[in-house]
Amino acid sequence: MTKKLTWIIWGLSVSCVSAPVLASALQSSLGTNGIDALKLHQPPYNLIGRKIAIGQVEIGRPGMFGWDKAVSKNRAISLAGIFLRNGPAKSNSGVDPHAYNVAGVMVSTDKGLPGIAPGARLYSSAVGSTKNMGQPEECLSAQHIALQNSGDVRAINFSFGEPLNRDPRPDAVLDGKALLTLCIDWSSRFHDVLYAIAGNQGKGGIPIPTDNFNGLNVAFSSRRGGIFNKVDVSNLAGTNYGVSGRLAGKEFNLDGRRSISLVAPGSNIPLLNPDGKLNKVTGTSFAAPHVTATVALLQEFSDRQTRKKQPNWSIDARRHQVMKAVLLNSADKILDTGNGLYLGMARTLIDKQNQDWLASDAYKDPTIPLDSQMGTGHLNALRAYQQFSAGQWQPSVAVPAIGWDYRIVNVGASTEYVLAKPLKQGSFVAITLSWDRLVQLNDNNKNQQYDVGENFSDRGLNNLDLYLVKADAMNQDTGAVCSSISQIDSVEHIFCPVLATGNYKIRVQFRQQVNEATQPYSLAWWSVPVN
Repeated sequence: MTKKLTWIIWGLSVSCVSAPVLASALQSSLGTNGIDALKLHQPPYNLIGRKIAIGQVEIGRPGMFGWDKAVSKNRAISLAGIFLRNGPAKSNSGVDPHAYNVAGVMVSTDKGLPGIAPGARLYSSAVGSTKNMGQPEECLSAQHIALQNSGDVRAINFSFGEPLNRDPRPDAVLDGKALLTLCIDWSSRFHDVLYAIAGNQGKGGIPIPTDNFNGLNVAFSSRRGGIFNKVDVSNLAGTNYGVSGRLAGKEFNLDGRRSISLVAPGSNIPLLNPDGKLNKVTGTSFAAPHVTATVALLQEFSDRQTRKKQPNWSIDARRHQVMKAVLLNSADKILDTGNGLYLGMARTLIDKQNQDWLASDAYKDPTIPLDSQMGTGHLNALRAYQQFSAGQWQPSVAVPAIGWDYRIVNVGASTEYVLAKPLKQGSFVAITLSWDRLVQLNDNNKNQQYDVGENFSDRGLNNLDLYLVKADAMNQDTGAVCSSISQIDSVEHIFCPVLATGNYKIRVQFRQQVNEATQPYSLAWWSVPVN
């Protein structure tokens, strides 16, 4: 591996020399103080990601037992497939401890250091040395992973990225138009896969493709009092104002659109190196795979439900927009004191300035759906399961207090979900709407695949708005008690208090057409009914 490889990865991760770790700390990022995934491994859930395919794209790749000497003494990670870009991997070539650590977060079967989804099928591609490779080869690698498992890969992890100074565009900025960013947004929709992208970290970092619309960008948290509940100081600040103004367009999205979607554990995470020795690692590189692997747990559950033909379940549960809405809507923001008014949230997450979500502009301003540092909050796998397991509900019937849906709305029209029970005064409501930017492949040879030399067309983002409305409000533009009305984001998010007990409905409105006249979307909601 070249020195440049080291530099490219440096922006996302820091690792320490192996060190002894207390047993209680080994599982902390997976346990109650982390994302609470270990409960899902146990009865009655029994979810470990069985038969669910997930992917990994990095500069290097994890070693495979029986194929690479570097892991000859370590069977902790079982891989479903390893590749060099879009071809087979070469034995003992491209094996990288960083990639191995990232894979360990997801699929480690070590009893002391289990992965989040040890039963999942992980496919990993190494882009290879960055000396002669760039975004075209990285796009090829992502596409190749998306096509594995007969084209059924539910989530792909990106714990690396490209610096702007390597982007071939003149005066490149984070405007969503870099080839790799367009590739991610195209693949999200075309292959129906959720991309979990390690958030840009540190000045002079690797921001491409964090300017994507259709994936999830992940910041990392560190522990306070043993609990992962603070945005780590190493994360990039996330606003392009004040002292950071000189970096506008270089480290932050050009139009002020927020780049962080979600926070997950990433500080001092104990993992196994290829040689089997313990290592403690830090960075957004290790936060993103917490999200990727959580998708595998949820997807095992949804496959189980659809296989049993359970009511309120369909193959819509596989869609990347549904996973995105579910993960964002179930995130922890404010610790629930036990009365359920804060939706049973397990922690209060604070940013680098020690401010919580209720102090954020995202809470106060309906045009801003995501906090610049926290997104919608901290990943909680158990709450994501609770959100997801409530099932899919159609707007043609009154819907329960918790649920999700996938549907299409026409331009100028709105879809309304009437909540079956009155909401409780003083309780909070969380609602998330997710849809895609439309990116199309300019497929010169008509083979339905990206090839080096081809490019993409950005057809823009339709504008959807989200409202919590009094149930008796008839006019489309009246009766809203809470709203999320960004004109630039592919997510709308409401987290607001119910000021008066009463009947409410959720409205999804197709406000402005930019590309097609119909827009698929996913919606997730969580509220507190009057008993």
